[in-house]
Amino acid sequence: MRYLLLLATLALIACAGNEAQMTRIDARTFKIEGPDVPGGSTAPNRRLAQQLCPNGYRLLNQEAHKGGPDRAIYDDPNITTIWVVRCI
Repeated sequence: MRYLLLLATLALIACAGNEAQMTRIDARTFKIEGPDVPGGSTAPNRRLAQQLCPNGYRLLNQEAHKGGPDRAIYDDPNITTIWVVRCI
């Protein structure tokens, strides 16, 4: 039973790293940093933007960085996407 609980906890921790993170810039503007995703999918960013702005949003800036925020790993196929959105 203990091993099952430990396995479930580790699975939840692994899933938590696949979500976008947001930073508030001002009252209606947010910076959204997506997780490292192969191919640079923007689905996590889009999901979070729709949660933050239920009436719609406007994409002000979009960046993509290969190899994560520190860019120390050059052979990493994952791409981090960064959006700046403003709620309508």
